[in-house]
Amino acid sequence: MAGIDYIERIPNNVDLREDRRLLRALEDWQPKFLDWWKEMGPDGFQAKDVYLRTAISVDKNGWAQFDYVKMPEYRWGIFLAEPEPGRVVPFGDHKGQPAWQEVPGEYRGTLRRLIVTQGDTEPASVEQQRHLGGTCPSLYDLRNIFQVNVEEGRHLWAMVYLLDAYFGRDGREEAEALLERRSGDRDKPRILGAFNEQTPDWLSYFMFCYFTDRDGKYQLAALCESGFDPLSRTCRFMLTEEAHHMFIGETGMMRVVQRTCELMREHGTDDVGKHGGIDLAAIQRYLNFHCSVSLDLFGSEISTNAANFYTASLKGRFEETKRADDHQLKDVLHPVPAVQGDRIVTKEEPALITLNERLREDYLADCQRGVNRWNDVIKKRGIDVELKLPHRGFHRAVGVFSEVRVSPDGRIISEAEWDARKHEWLPTEADKAHVAGLMQPVYEPGTFAGWIAPPARGINGQPVDFEYVRLA
Repeated sequence: MAGIDYIERIPNNVDLREDRRLLRALEDWQPKFLDWWKEMGPDGFQAKDVYLRTAISVDKNGWAQFDYVKMPEYRWGIFLAEPEPGRVVPFGDHKGQPAWQEVPGEYRGTLRRLIVTQGDTEPASVEQQRHLGGTCPSLYDLRNIFQVNVEEGRHLWAMVYLLDAYFGRDGREEAEALLERRSGDRDKPRILGAFNEQTPDWLSYFMFCYFTDRDGKYQLAALCESGFDPLSRTCRFMLTEEAHHMFIGETGMMRVVQRTCELMREHGTDDVGKHGGIDLAAIQRYLNFHCSVSLDLFGSEISTNAANFYTASLKGRFEETKRADDHQLKDVLHPVPAVQGDRIVTKEEPALITLNERLREDYLADCQRGVNRWNDVIKKRGIDVELKLPHRGFHRAVGVFSEVRVSPDGRIISEAEWDARKHEWLPTEADKAHVAGLMQPVYEPGTFAGWIAPPARGINGQPVDFEYVRLA
């Protein structure tokens, strides 16, 4: 490995050539990353040429280039968004001060924890999805999952850059630990629960991209507001790539819904499973599961940690600078849900400790917009069914709803009713078996599995039947 030209291999805008200490840290970490990628990255396709975009700059008019590349040879670059001249801390106790270019000593441990938690999600999702290439519904979709995988790898590099550049030996140890944990591993699991769940099929994958990657959008957006400017700039550029991941989830599900509706109209039945499709009722159950698991990622409704992050000017709110308030929230109340006996009520709490819930509210409103578009597909085909987000208390393992059972329509119910009806609300073993049975690979360019419609257009102006992955 000593012969690697790291300047050539790692496109960057962080003056990597001038930082020999950082280069040495990356020279030590990069071979370990590649070992992890070959062990836990996409299974069976490492030697294939894939039509991928690679970040080459932060220029909005041309920040990426497209070409065929073998994934282990992908150039995982390190990019920070361009600095904002005169940027000041936008919130918290340090509001109005010049943004920090170095880690404040009093926040060193807290900032490291925030970066590690975000960084841990990136390799976790690659691990969750590593077997899906073997059951892809088309070459178009195969290329898209590989694009997500390599960009999650690049986001891992972005977090490792911050750890290596600003946290010394502690940061280097954390960077190594990011490669040692494994999604779903009993002894060394990933930090957040949703990233230890299985992603066994493409329906789950599209739901994951839609709901769980969208959580990533909101977490990154909150970190973009950070008073620590290198973190802010890193997350701002990561959001540029994250948009495509959510696009894959939203349009993937839209295509599944479209195909289901086509089969319903063609065969005159809601039960399209026997015709090679996925029932809308099953889609709703998968939606309920993935939405609820992703809601847990925001944490408890009442959180002193979130308040401390905000007060310390480390992690803000979504679009913090667009909000018309004092950006300190010390004398403000905000309504949050609470459980009172067998009822769900709303209570006013100090705004600082409700920041997790406020971010969850923004997230849910965003989720609803995409579900509305899925429902437009159903409505246009004359079908009287509506997909719905479950109540935020449904199937929760974190926060005020974790000790009660809540139905998708927001009723607190008994354990007996839950046991009797959970098969109506969450994917059943029969659902999982049926979906698994549909997961047969389709590798012919321009051909698609029978349970999903083709996309409206191809990638980067290419036709839908383009050879997005060269398998020969």
